[in-house]
Amino acid sequence: MKLTTFFNNKGEKRAGWVENNRIYDCYETSNGDLPDNVLEFIKNHERYLPKWQQLKGNGAGGFELNQVTLTAPLPNPPSVRDFIAFEEHMVNAGKRVGLPVAPEWYEIPVFYFSNHLAIRGHNEEIERPPFCHWLDYELEIACVIGKEGKNIQADEAEDYIFGYTILNDWSARDLQSKEMKVGLGPAKGKDFANSIGPYIVTKDELESYRMGERYDLNMTAKVNGKILSEGNFKNVYYTFGQMIERAAQGVTLYPGDIIGSGTVGKGCLLELGPDVQRWLEPGDTVELEIDAIGKLTNRVI
Repeated sequence: MKLTTFFNNKGEKRAGWVENNRIYDCYETSNGDLPDNVLEFIKNHERYLPKWQQLKGNGAGGFELNQVTLTAPLPNPPSVRDFIAFEEHMVNAGKRVGLPVAPEWYEIPVFYFSNHLAIRGHNEEIERPPFCHWLDYELEIACVIGKEGKNIQADEAEDYIFGYTILNDWSARDLQSKEMKVGLGPAKGKDFANSIGPYIVTKDELESYRMGERYDLNMTAKVNGKILSEGNFKNVYYTFGQMIERAAQGVTLYPGDIIGSGTVGKGCLLELGPDVQRWLEPGDTVELEIDAIGKLTNRVI
């Protein structure tokens, strides 16, 4: 299932699924048997997915994708945790700022809390924050938690994953660099926007890409139509199971919580350096694409 949120012809946000390049309003198509918002669908997906199975494939109704406006597939996640799970990113970024990889990184998967109220979607504009001159994208994949759990073990984490989406963890590198020297953060360097989308793809859709606890998914980033970043999720050091185990230690995870992978190797301008691409400027368009999930596009203003 490809689940998302869109604006209907009344300007209302509605949950919908995408099938054969058409989008279907969950609530309207099911005569109210499915909810009108994605968070409710995720919370009770064990009840709603069988009802959706009965509706899909009938070919009736729906809208062409170019007839609707998509927004973030999950506009209101309860929380966003973003990890730093790719070793290549750690090594490359460390070289750029003159720091080695901390030994502790190899001992525990580390994350920070991002702003869950600053979620943006496909084709939404991203405003460069005040006082930022080093604006960066980050090419990531994220999983969405599907059921409540605490002290979840890595080998049982699969049962808690609802699906996956693309994540662009926008970064104001100059603000981030200054504040993290104090020993806290990232805060203002990260809290202005996180793009997700264009869909949340349920985990069954990715089974053909599975490689043990990882997936063979190509990941690319373009700026103004030029490919700058290429990577693959199969190269992640920490699995989502390990990330979820860390996040859930002594803490309850809830349906709709977003867990980001962190940047794939060479998946941001910080790693690539000024010889490859300058920092992002207003007017630039960033496209992130991941196999089987889709393409997430945003324009900087």
